[in-house]
Amino acid sequence: MKRLIGWLGRAVSSILFFGPAWLRKALAYFLAFLWFDLFRIRRDVVDSNIALAYPEMSPRERVRLGRANLRHLALNFIEYSYLPWLSRDNYTEHFEYHNVEILEEAFKRGKGVLLLTLHLGNGDMGAAGLALKGYPITLVSKFFKVKWLNDMWFGMRGRLGTRFVPPRDSSFALLRALKANRAVLIPLDQFTGPPIGVRTTFFGHETGTAAGLAVMAERSGATVISIHAARTPEGRHGIHVVRELPVRISPEETVEQITQRFNDELESLVRSYPEQWMWIHRRWKKFKY
Repeated sequence: MKRLIGWLGRAVSSILFFGPAWLRKALAYFLAFLWFDLFRIRRDVVDSNIALAYPEMSPRERVRLGRANLRHLALNFIEYSYLPWLSRDNYTEHFEYHNVEILEEAFKRGKGVLLLTLHLGNGDMGAAGLALKGYPITLVSKFFKVKWLNDMWFGMRGRLGTRFVPPRDSSFALLRALKANRAVLIPLDQFTGPPIGVRTTFFGHETGTAAGLAVMAERSGATVISIHAARTPEGRHGIHVVRELPVRISPEETVEQITQRFNDELESLVRSYPEQWMWIHRRWKKFKY
């Protein structure tokens, strides 16, 4: 059964990868229609999140943005078919890189790099694109309970060069990766409550954000760099190294204040590509100590 599913998955992925772009786009639009318009899965969450972030938007504008966002997420799902077929021979056809000299300069310091990022564009493709270009990438990721599914999913991604660390008790493994001068990708845009999260705001509304990036940056001395992926109008994946961020701008600055600055950075990226962020996530939960 496992082998049959593997063969079937590879056959479907080959059709999607080698097939025309219009096929992937048409399938994404169909899946988004089922998701957003027919079954309306989490449509209320998408709408309420957009209303919180953009109170000036009309209901019609929120629906338009929500539908575009679900089309983007559906295309993300379809693009997972790329993973078995990407290689160092063809990756330049699918990725474009911006400001990587900032990243390369940080590696020269020899203390590793902490990559502040978020669920914008296709993050899994972005990690793959960095690894294929030769950057040593480590990513914190939840693992599946089903072993064969876990092996298939992380095997496809791992063969491209990315290493994975489970989130539970990950601090030591990540600090070891930084000591080896690797880049650690940390998405910071999902809700995290206490004890590992701190009270912050996002788009002006209270939420909880993981403090681990700020703490790890201070412990390791690693450079913090803002980076994100974004799909281009032509369907390629742009990997944008935005800028280096100071860890502490004054001796009095707290971990909460550092984390808030990181949040503000991510908010500015969402505002640049609102249709490509993950609005289905419940970002604004009640923060309770």
